[in-house]
Amino acid sequence: MKGSRITALGHYQPARVLTNHDLEQMVDTDDAWIRSRVGIRTRHIADDDETVDSMSAQAAAKALANAGVAADDIDLVLVATCTAEDRVPNMASRTAARLGIPHPAVLDINTACSGFSHALALADQAIRTGSATRALVVGSEKFSSVTDWTDRTTCILVGDGAAAAVVEPSATAGISPVVWGSFPDKGSAVRIEGTPARFAQEGQTVFRWATSELPALTRTVCERAGVAPEELAAVVLHQANLRIIEPLAARLGAVNAVVATDVTDSGNTSAASVPLALSKLLAEGAVPSGASVLLFGFGGGLAYAGQVVTAP
Repeated sequence: MKGSRITALGHYQPARVLTNHDLEQMVDTDDAWIRSRVGIRTRHIADDDETVDSMSAQAAAKALANAGVAADDIDLVLVATCTAEDRVPNMASRTAARLGIPHPAVLDINTACSGFSHALALADQAIRTGSATRALVVGSEKFSSVTDWTDRTTCILVGDGAAAAVVEPSATAGISPVVWGSFPDKGSAVRIEGTPARFAQEGQTVFRWATSELPALTRTVCERAGVAPEELAAVVLHQANLRIIEPLAARLGAVNAVVATDVTDSGNTSAASVPLALSKLLAEGAVPSGASVLLFGFGGGLAYAGQVVTAP
């Protein structure tokens, strides 16, 4: 095999929907202000008994079913998350146990909002080198559990959910080489720290970084993949803020692409946002099979990662 490819995706979101009008009853904010600043209308919030690994397993089960792959065919499970409450067993191990995957390698990836693209790159590399034969890559976050619901600058942003991809060997590469890196000198601009752990960020710092540094990096991803921006069928950026997504996509020059804007309905779901948005586009039939799709995650730790994938 010369590479790997995504053969199916699946996603899961909690049933509870928190609207901007609901938030008006909780903090000093309003629907018009939230829409104008970040473009979010609603977000899904997990119940107390819904955990990072339970949502991960729900999404992964759907991906496996969509791929027609049995649990015991998976030998690598990667879960990208920054909101796991427990450390050991990790979320990948717990996800594998819930699904009945017998003996996989299990790894959690914590690069926050770019975690899925990091994990996808590692799965691709593992399959290319023969370290794995079939991988399950998941982004799952329970951001509501680390949110200060009295802080109107952050609580309006977050949502919970999970999405998963099945990655299998391919005679032709369906996942391009990754472009990844970080700006650690600015890493503290997005934090989940303290006891209890709470999410905080320096919004203007993140906005300036995203709009100034990332356009060139997204073009580099396309160059590394050998795909011109105008050849992209879809652009799936981390769903941080509509006011970041829209100008970043415009500066890339992907004039023929559908630009994912799931942030409006799901909020910022960190490591889950890229696969969640992609899974929804595929479920809606918005991206044809075999088309080129740019995935690009960025955010927490001011880390980034991206690749071009072939739509399953």
